[in-house]
Amino acid sequence: MKFAIIADIHANLEALQVVLADARNEKVTHYACLGDVVGYNANPKECLDIVREMGMPCVKGNHDEYCSSEGNLDGFNPAAALAVQWTRNQLTAEDRQWLRDLKYMRLVTSFSIVHATLDAPQRWGYVFDKLAAAASFTYQNTSVCFFGHTHVPVAFVRDSLVRGGSYSKFRVEPGKKYFVNVGSVGQSRDGVPKATYALYDLDSQTIELRRLDYDMPATQAKIIAAGLPARLADRLAVGR
Repeated sequence: MKFAIIADIHANLEALQVVLADARNEKVTHYACLGDVVGYNANPKECLDIVREMGMPCVKGNHDEYCSSEGNLDGFNPAAALAVQWTRNQLTAEDRQWLRDLKYMRLVTSFSIVHATLDAPQRWGYVFDKLAAAASFTYQNTSVCFFGHTHVPVAFVRDSLVRGGSYSKFRVEPGKKYFVNVGSVGQSRDGVPKATYALYDLDSQTIELRRLDYDMPATQAKIIAAGLPARLADRLAVGR
């Protein structure tokens, strides 16, 4: 059994299509999504339809929550508020209800998935360091939990201590716990402007990070054509 773990698609259809094609080439048998299917980019409806039609387990991200509600956007900066409102207008009532019904965390076979943190998943905290990871480990009941939200791939490991760092491929060892960020499909923020996801092979107990080129100019052109902030197009090229 091999899972493709995807997160933070953010309405980037070109990146999602490349990731799914690569997953098929890697003989993936199952999929799981860590949330933020929508937001920022110009194909929210199309990306949401793909995730829904594939029937993959999915948890709620903060952009899924913002874009499926009618909540006030006064606390947002103007560019973010514009992107959220634009996305709301692209989704049907059924789409928004599906997003609202998503859980904040889920158990998938022998591992768990969450968008942000396990200690307070609905507060959308960021896990960049060992201290923040330690808080989630306290609530982690599986040997492996995958998370997103930061768009920065990193693996935290707890045995007697909590350690963390970047990764390309590693083996899950018995007696340890792993809190693993799989990066972002649709909006990289670690300086590597590629579509990123992870493979979890349950038979070999390995986790591998995958980074892929996609048709970024097409994604950028759609953002501009939709009237979304140009900064959202520009940041894709620098992975920030």
